[in-house]
Amino acid sequence: MTTEREQQFLELLKNEVKPALGCTEPIAVSLAVSKASEQIKQLGENITNVKVEVSANILKNGMGVGVPGTGMVGLHIAAALGVTCGRSEYKLEVLKDIDNSSLELAKKMVKEGNVTISLSPSSKKLYISAFAYSSNHEANVIIEDNHDNISEIYLDGKRIVQQEKSGCDSHDNHSNTNLKGILDYKLTLDSIYQFSLSVPFKEIEFILDSAKLNKALANEGLENNYGLRVGKTINNGNYSEVFGNGLLSYSMALTAAASDARMAGSTLPAMSNSGSGNQGITVTMPVIAFAEKLESSQESLARALVLSHLVAIHIKGYLGKLSALCGCVIASTGAACGIVYLKNGNFEQMGCAIKNMIGNITGMVCDGAKVGCALKVASGVSSAVQSAMLAMDGICISENDGIIEKDIEKTIMNLGKIGSVGMEKTDQMILDIMVSK
Repeated sequence: MTTEREQQFLELLKNEVKPALGCTEPIAVSLAVSKASEQIKQLGENITNVKVEVSANILKNGMGVGVPGTGMVGLHIAAALGVTCGRSEYKLEVLKDIDNSSLELAKKMVKEGNVTISLSPSSKKLYISAFAYSSNHEANVIIEDNHDNISEIYLDGKRIVQQEKSGCDSHDNHSNTNLKGILDYKLTLDSIYQFSLSVPFKEIEFILDSAKLNKALANEGLENNYGLRVGKTINNGNYSEVFGNGLLSYSMALTAAASDARMAGSTLPAMSNSGSGNQGITVTMPVIAFAEKLESSQESLARALVLSHLVAIHIKGYLGKLSALCGCVIASTGAACGIVYLKNGNFEQMGCAIKNMIGNITGMVCDGAKVGCALKVASGVSSAVQSAMLAMDGICISENDGIIEKDIEKTIMNLGKIGSVGMEKTDQMILDIMVSK
C-alpha cells in the first residue's frame, strides 16, 4: 500500500506527464477553439469565424512550429483545425482525428480571413481566449496556466459552470514565481530520490508509456527526413568519425530525432512533461538510450524515468510553464539524474550532476518553438551525459562558481530566478525581434 506522500508524487506525475499531439502551444489554441466551437455546434449552427487572443509566450512558441498532419506552421491553421476536426475530449491530442477533408476546410477558413490571431493584454505567461462565432451565437473559452486547463466557458455572454481544470492549476502570476501547484507539493531532490527508489514498481509502471511513445517518435525521426534531420545526421554512419558510435552519440541522436519529427509536424504523439512535448522527449530519451545499452531492467528504467520526470517538474515549478529559458535545460537536467541512477550512482552524485548542468547551459534562451529546437535538444543531451559522467567520478562544480551554491535546493531556486525574473526583458526582446521579421 502506498503512503499519502507517495500518492502525492503519483498524482503530480499523472498531472504533468501526459500525451500531446504536436507542439503544445498551437495545440492549446486548437483545444480552446474546439471547446468554443462545440458550444455553438450543439445548437445546430455552423462556425463562421474565430478570433483568438494569446499571451506573448503562446504567440512566440506557436509562430514557427509545424502543426501535425498539415505541412503548415503557426496558430492560424491550428485554430482553424480546432473548428473543422478538433474534439476537446481528447485534450492535448485534440487534433488526432485530422483528415484531408478537415484540413482543406481549415485551409479555406484561413485563406478567406476567417481566423484572427492577436496578442492578449493578459500578464499571464500561458493564456488563450478563443471566440467562435455563428450567425446567431458567440462562444468564448479561456485556457490559462496549463495547456489543457479550460478555466472559463461563455455562451452568448453567459458563463457556463466549468469544472474541467486539469494539471496542477498553477496560477502563474506576473513574475512567474511562487507558483501555486507544483511548489505546493514541497518537492526536494532528496524527497524525489527517496520516492523513486522506494515506491512499489507496480505503482509507477505506467511511466513506461513515456518510453514507448517517445521511442516511437525517435524512430520516426531516424527513419524519415523531418526538419533539420539533426538526429538522423548524428546517427549517420558516414559521420561516425565525427560523432562516434557510443552512448553519447546514441543518446543525442535518439532525442534529437524525436524532436525533429515532432517539431516538423509528425502525427505521432509525444509524452509531454510540464506541458512541453520537447521537454518530455528530452527527459526520457537519453535515459532510454542508457537503459538499452546497459541492458537495464524495466523496473530500473521506470525508476530512472520517474527520477528524470520529477526533477524536471521540480525545477519547472520555479520557472512556470513558459519562460525565456529553453526547456531543454530543465529537461536534460532531469535526464542527467536518470542516467546517474542507471549507472548505480547515489544521491550526492545526482546533486553534482544537477550542479554541473546548471553551471554549464543555464542561459540558453527560448526563441520560440520550431524545427531548430532539435539542435538545442542535442546540446542539452550532450551536456547531460557529460555532467552525469563527471558526477559519477566525483567531479562537481564548486559553489564558488556563478549561481551554484552548496545547497542543491538553493541552486535550483537560483536557476528559477534567472529563468523567470532575470530573463523577463530577454523574453520581450526575443518576441519583438520575432514579430518584426
